[in-house]
Amino acid sequence: MADYLMPSLGADMDEGTLIEWLVGPGDPVHRGQVVAVVDTSKSAIEVEVFQDGVVGELLVPVGTTVPVGTPLATILEGAAPLPGSAPEVTDESESPAEPEPEVTLPTEAVAMPTGAPPPPPARVSPVVRHHAHELGVDLATVRGSGPDGQPTRHDVDAAARAAQRLRVSPYARRRARELGLDPAIAAPGRPGGVVRAAEIEAAAAAKEKAERPAAAPPPATPAEAMRAAIGQLMARSKREIPHYYLQTSIDLGPAMRWLAEHNTGRPPSERIIPAALLLKAAALAVREVPDLNGFYLDSGFQRSEQIHLGVAVALRGGGLIAPAIHDADTLALVDLMAALKDLVSRARAGRLRGSEMSDPTLTVTNLGEQGAELVHGVIYPPQVALVGFGRVVERPCAVDGAVLVRPVTVATLAADHRVTDGRLGSRYLAALEARLTHPEAL
Repeated sequence: MADYLMPSLGADMDEGTLIEWLVGPGDPVHRGQVVAVVDTSKSAIEVEVFQDGVVGELLVPVGTTVPVGTPLATILEGAAPLPGSAPEVTDESESPAEPEPEVTLPTEAVAMPTGAPPPPPARVSPVVRHHAHELGVDLATVRGSGPDGQPTRHDVDAAARAAQRLRVSPYARRRARELGLDPAIAAPGRPGGVVRAAEIEAAAAAKEKAERPAAAPPPATPAEAMRAAIGQLMARSKREIPHYYLQTSIDLGPAMRWLAEHNTGRPPSERIIPAALLLKAAALAVREVPDLNGFYLDSGFQRSEQIHLGVAVALRGGGLIAPAIHDADTLALVDLMAALKDLVSRARAGRLRGSEMSDPTLTVTNLGEQGAELVHGVIYPPQVALVGFGRVVERPCAVDGAVLVRPVTVATLAADHRVTDGRLGSRYLAALEARLTHPEAL
């Protein structure tokens, strides 16, 4: 038996929400089969299983958010399908934890009993009454030690010392008792002066305001959550990866002519757009500089033998996602074009697969016809490079001794200095330009 874990669907994913099970206990599954849909901060992703077997138990109910690496289900290896129907998955755990005991935290001040103040002792000598007034001691709060419970000067002095020499007018002390407030809160640490009723009431109002629960901030929208996730990932990338940048201008005249000839007479569904040429050239060029293709992990750089090209896709609701076209260097242009259309469509519909999010080896961002002329991208960790293409513009170029207006794009490379340097990066851009100037070989 093996555990099927919440997968990591990108370097910026710490947790995911299970939004749909596509299998149940007893169902046979095969390697690569989609078994669940997980919602990340960026999109809903279809996740696959990576072994053959039979689903044992579903451990996480739909709607639950769990960290990456949490067991979602058990997979029985080589077992027969379980008899009977799949048990319903509920939101209740099998053995609910015992309720935690209530914990009462001590407050900074002990509340005084509320209600009407008791009358002062019937027998209080004028001298003691005058002394209590001078010290701001409310005789109703003094426990007398004299005959028949009569307060003495000593009792008044003790009450004054117990109040940490804070002088409180009798009426203020009564208001404090009515409001359940320690008079010391009204003038903390004040050794002299007399606390008046107005100060008690102001302190009580401030205490009530401070204890009033603050309004909860509105929940983040999906676009805001995605933007926050992108920001955190890009901040991490710039903080941890020593970027270097290179750029070169590429004459796309030959590529655009070849493209026009190829598309002539073909229906729109079979035509190839410039982005497909750029992607194929980027994939073929990295064959010549394989140190740009792979991952930088804790153990160092791990080169990938396969070229899974991450494609930056702008989502209609805002945000960016970069799923992979697998083995992009081996696909014919027509197949690469079909894969690109399918990937963009599913990305915007929120139906990507987990493998498309977790294993891009090199990412390409193409700003398209409406974009800027130059883009300096930020590497998606744990990748070690990112290729950018600006908008294609008409520019004068020297061609065979003549100045001609040609379609030009600026290609950029952002690369990790821990793995490569400017020499290797320049080799990559030269290989990219060579591929695009001979489009018939793509």
